Amino acid sequence: MSRAIKKLLAALVGAALIVAGLAGGGLLYYATSEIPIGPQPVQFGLKSGSSLKSAAQQMAGAGVLPHPDAFIILARVLGAAGNVKAGNYEVDPGLTPYALLRKITRGDYALVAITFVEGWTFKQMRQALDEHAAVKHEMTGLKDAEVLQRLPISEPSPEGWFFPDTYYFTHGTSDLRVLRRAHRLMQSHLSAQWEQRAPGLPLATPYDALILASIVEKETGKAAERPLIAAVFVNRLRLGMKLQTDPAVIYGMGEAFDGNLRKRDLLADTPYNTYTREGLPPTPIAMPSHASLAAAHNPAKSDALYFVARGDGSSHFSRTLAEHDRAVTKYQRSGRR
Repeated sequence: MSRAIKKLLAALVGAALIVAGLAGGGLLYYATSEIPIGPQPVQFGLKSGSSLKSAAQQMAGAGVLPHPDAFIILARVLGAAGNVKAGNYEVDPGLTPYALLRKITRGDYALVAITFVEGWTFKQMRQALDEHAAVKHEMTGLKDAEVLQRLPISEPSPEGWFFPDTYYFTHGTSDLRVLRRAHRLMQSHLSAQWEQRAPGLPLATPYDALILASIVEKETGKAAERPLIAAVFVNRLRLGMKLQTDPAVIYGMGEAFDGNLRKRDLLADTPYNTYTREGLPPTPIAMPSHASLAAAHNPAKSDALYFVARGDGSSHFSRTLAEHDRAVTKYQRSGRR
């Protein structure tokens, strides 16, 4: 072998060692660097049967893995490519890719769950948290105003500010921590819907839209009718008509409501009595679903001003009071809207 060839081989070997060293150093730096997931825990799920590549894509989509290709290389170098375990996970700020890899290959699941149901009030949410055996109860004895301070939420009422969904968490997670996650998710959905709202809505702020969405949630018997329900209330707001929505009146009655709404209840003035007061009630009356948020921000194009339940879960919509009165006579003799 000539001297020139030997020198070339030596140079190539040296270059390969340098490249390998740089690659190894880069991979080590990546593996031990904190993942920028923000100041709060993030939840994600890995589907059953997920491959390493699929798991990396799911985590990237959830915002917990900014460089999925590097993560895949790390897992393969460490021989962990085939050990991904499906499940629901929660990661805290400060987590590294290496720690994340260990979490999803050991099956360090967030196994406990709680579901907040669409249309629930904050009181019902608190009860569900209070009764959950795996939750650390930090809200016990606190008034709603004190809970708002702990979260913190600057609004005068916690009503409507939490997104209805199923939340997974580890044993011993505090009720306040669960509520913070539900609040952040509602803020995110509300902000996104407000940015995409229809032009000319008679709603001054996202909070107004949240209040309207909560009314739509409680008034809807058939899911597909949410945009039409929203249209009725938007049309009434534009014309300065009273909303005349029973669920708001019931909410304002609180513990006094016994299951029957009477004429005297509709005449008794409260901040939530939309038969005696114009405009929206002062706060939401429940947790609206994503569908109700969407309907409030983009109602159907309709001239309807009235609706009445048909008795099968659906509603009859009317443009005029005369048409509405005929529908009330047909479907329910004591209809009110």
